[in-house]
Amino acid sequence: MDAEGIAIRFGYGLPAILSDPKALIDGLAGPDRAAVDWPGVNLAEVAPVMKAYREARKAKDEGGVKAARRAATGLAMRGLKATLARAVGSGDVFRERLVAFWADHFTVAARNLLEAPLPGVLVDEAIRPYVGGRFAEMLKAVTTHPAMLIYLNQEASFGPGSRKGKRQKKGLNENLARELLELHTLGVGAGYSQADVRELAELLTGLAVTPEGFAFDARRAEPGPETVLGVTYRGEGMTPVLQALDDLAARPETARHIARKLAVHFVADAPDDALVGALEGVFRDTGGDLLAVSEALVFHPGAQGAGAGKARQPFDFVVAAFRALGVQPAQILDAEPRVLRRMVLDPLKAMGQPFQQAQGPDGWPEAEADWITPQGLAARIEWAMGAPERLVRPLPDPRAFLQTALGARAGERLTWAVGAAESARDGVGLVLSSPEFNRR
Repeated sequence: MDAEGIAIRFGYGLPAILSDPKALIDGLAGPDRAAVDWPGVNLAEVAPVMKAYREARKAKDEGGVKAARRAATGLAMRGLKATLARAVGSGDVFRERLVAFWADHFTVAARNLLEAPLPGVLVDEAIRPYVGGRFAEMLKAVTTHPAMLIYLNQEASFGPGSRKGKRQKKGLNENLARELLELHTLGVGAGYSQADVRELAELLTGLAVTPEGFAFDARRAEPGPETVLGVTYRGEGMTPVLQALDDLAARPETARHIARKLAVHFVADAPDDALVGALEGVFRDTGGDLLAVSEALVFHPGAQGAGAGKARQPFDFVVAAFRALGVQPAQILDAEPRVLRRMVLDPLKAMGQPFQQAQGPDGWPEAEADWITPQGLAARIEWAMGAPERLVRPLPDPRAFLQTALGARAGERLTWAVGAAESARDGVGLVLSSPEFNRR
């Protein structure tokens, strides 16, 4: 695959930065410079805001409640800016795409304004550090992160036989256990039972969120052993929980589930069986080494075929447009919140992908039919025709921009139409709204 194909399939489009699969893997194996250059938001910043909100509500302090909401909104905006700046400015584009993939795999979404920063915090603390590491370590970091525990209502789960459960007359919430099996590891239809879900839920009951973050609360943990998928877990504290997560990460069903999801996301809605099998084998043989799996992905012939096999999702579309237009990270970081709402947040919602707000824990769909819809295309075209002149002044010459954005992927009809455009606005808009640009 040529440099253009690599930039489009494994990055955020042209202009190409990394020219071959080896460069992609070398970048992923190296330090995460983008996280240093464009830092996001961490839990230590968010936790005091959430604590202040709870205290203000308890005291019926409306001013304090509003101040906490404003602070949370500001932190969420900082997180958005960091995410955009990294995607637009990083030379390590494969890492950014993998971070987005895993953020979707482990979807969390804010249920209110106060929780708005949490999805970005989860990404920075429990996903980015592990994209080149082992899946089991990412799984443990995500499962025990307050953002995931809050999103899946783990704070409402009590062991029926625990001290707190008996005293407060509360029982299990199976959300986290169910999504761990169905979405995060084994996959739908992998052969686990409702009994496995319940036993795993009982095993997880000690996982709790405090004002400072994650903690294990033995008083709410279901006493005694639990058996999940035929394995019995005994012991106190986090030891049996972590062992169960390690075991789930090592299951062959997990290898198959992750392999297929990677192939579908990066290559095609119906990927080549040989590609899926190769990724599955590497995952299984290396104990879930994600760097090795990523290397197998970019070097496999089934991932290097000609042609664009996927529809760009709205976030990918906006980032690819920013990169093609030459938008710089500093421009994003300096933008007023109202500008980012108008240029990014509102358009993403109109295109069907509100930022970090997937409708369910299964994340965003992958199929082309879910994104190439009349309403979605209309929103893309409206953005393509109006946003560029607000982002870049003066606009580039459309014929030059065609080469910058698409290179050899530009078809004859599009090349003719762009050359015949009556204005730079129309020409640039034609490029960004073209079928060629909306595929990767």
